[in-house]
Amino acid sequence: MKQKSTSLFNIVVIVAALGYFVDIFDLLLFGMIRTSSLKDIGITTKEAIERYGLMLDNWQMTGMLVGGLFWGILGDKKGRLSVLFGSILTYSIANICNGFVKDVHVYAILRFAAGFGLAGELGAGVTMVNEVLDKEKRGLGTAFVAGTGILGAVVGGFVVKWLGDWRMCYFVGGGMGLMLLLLRIGVLESGMYDTMKKQDVKRGSLLLIFQKKERWTKYLAVILIAIPIWYIIQLYAKYSPELADGMGLIFSDTDRKAVPINAIMLAYFGLTLGDFACGLLSQKLKSRKKAIIIFMSMAITFIALFFIVGATNKYFFYAGITLLGFAGGYWAVFMSTAAESFGTNIRSTVTNTAPNFVRGAVVLINLMYEFFKYSMHFNSVYANIFVGIIVFTGGIWAWTKLEETFGKDLDYVEA
Repeated sequence: MKQKSTSLFNIVVIVAALGYFVDIFDLLLFGMIRTSSLKDIGITTKEAIERYGLMLDNWQMTGMLVGGLFWGILGDKKGRLSVLFGSILTYSIANICNGFVKDVHVYAILRFAAGFGLAGELGAGVTMVNEVLDKEKRGLGTAFVAGTGILGAVVGGFVVKWLGDWRMCYFVGGGMGLMLLLLRIGVLESGMYDTMKKQDVKRGSLLLIFQKKERWTKYLAVILIAIPIWYIIQLYAKYSPELADGMGLIFSDTDRKAVPINAIMLAYFGLTLGDFACGLLSQKLKSRKKAIIIFMSMAITFIALFFIVGATNKYFFYAGITLLGFAGGYWAVFMSTAAESFGTNIRSTVTNTAPNFVRGAVVLINLMYEFFKYSMHFNSVYANIFVGIIVFTGGIWAWTKLEETFGKDLDYVEA
């Protein structure tokens, strides 16, 4: 096996971090330009913009679900590098094509294609980082990747404000992805994977995950633990205009246009700080589980405070979203837990499918939100709260089923 890297800032970690940066930039771009792009293609009322936006989100996240399965299995069968190259090429081309869209149905197909491509970036990068760094540094490596990558949303907000043209924003996102391909040329395959490939073991099989109750319970728990993060991103940041309306906040037309951009930037600024903080806390406590439950508890507390003081004015509203982003910053520790919980022969499958099932759970979050708002006739605030109760209940149950993976030896296979 190739010797593990002793440097935290080696080419694999840097390229994985930049790849996730572009991934997040492209993934969150639609949330920032949702209103302007839909208005430009003829959808103008507030309700239509919200409902078509939810529909397009669902298409994008369904693409991530399908892509997570495809890229995850490919990564275990053909290697991590095949995913790094194939996924970024797919979503870069898809996002460039998004810049030419004039019809909402074509828009939906292209968001599906973009989601399909985006699904492979994070899992492949985190798998390689965990396999090339020694066990004392791999948690910090994942935190660096996640923290750097999440800044993509902050930079995306500045780009959207600077360019002003939603079509140009898609061109920039796709172009950055194609430029990133050049950096990938110098990256070598994981030595741990190369060694495992020579063994006579089944690779990239979902059946291996579901053959044993202990294994599939752990897999389900890994997924459920992170869904509250995307509940925060989706209903507090991406759909912040609707939430602000429900809380009685009044924005001018100019300010309202900037609400989702500001909210996404601030939420992801908080997430960036949270990912670094949670990663360092995990290292200090020598525990993934303790760090996760501390941040989940903060998230529940901050949500309660948000609805108490967030309606006071727009500054408290934005401050609350920033704090919620920070509390949701256990994504890096979640990714480390996913990668560390399973053997080398299905590690890519898990680290690609688990985060994409989490992000794909946005479809269920949207459906629950629509049910409470449009079928039960709750306003945005109460619809939001009921969805939160459901996802945090699932997350806390999942936490009780997780194993502690800090310092675990990863050089093994699943039989």
